Amino acid sequence: MRFLLYAVSYVFHPLFVPMGGTVAYFLITPKFSSLELQSGNILPIFILTVIIPIIFFFILRNLGLISSVFALKLKERKYPLYMSMVLHLMILYKVIPLNYINELYYFFVGLLIGTFSTLLLLFAKVKASIHLLGMGCILTYLVALSIHFEINITFAIAIFTLMTGLVATSRIYMKAHSKMELTIGFLVGCCSQLMVLKYWL
Repeated sequence: MRFLLYAVSYVFHPLFVPMGGTVAYFLITPKFSSLELQSGNILPIFILTVIIPIIFFFILRNLGLISSVFALKLKERKYPLYMSMVLHLMILYKVIPLNYINELYYFFVGLLIGTFSTLLLLFAKVKASIHLLGMGCILTYLVALSIHFEINITFAIAIFTLMTGLVATSRIYMKAHSKMELTIGFLVGCCSQLMVLKYWL
């Protein structure tokens, strides 16, 4: 059980949320999207949201500014949040500009809002769970895509809901967050996506 809970925290790390939403869009959308279009979005998003943050983490760790990939301390959490905001802005302006893929564009707008909200909470000494922020974002996005495209993906939503519960359990088991911090993170994730639904749903 201990191994499973630790594995869940790594597999569903916030680092993979942008890629998760991007892949989910291309798997669910009934719109035709060529392989060139898919790779033209997935590859740069993967580089910007996975490869660059990993390199950035090693730099910060060598500088002594961060000690763990989970950024457990309050003072450590601001660095990945700043970086995420910059990278999300780069994706919005360079990879998927407005009117290119509206559904995906506003998913990243929601991520940006959620990340900024978490940063503001951090300055208020509130350590909202970034893991649950990501899970809330993707879960809300999946429900919205299902409604938008009128496609039944109830099984996928149910599985992801179960995974959200497992992630929350793993964070409590690892003593990384309190129940309140997990709840706040999840609500921030859900609300950040709900705020942008009117622009594309």
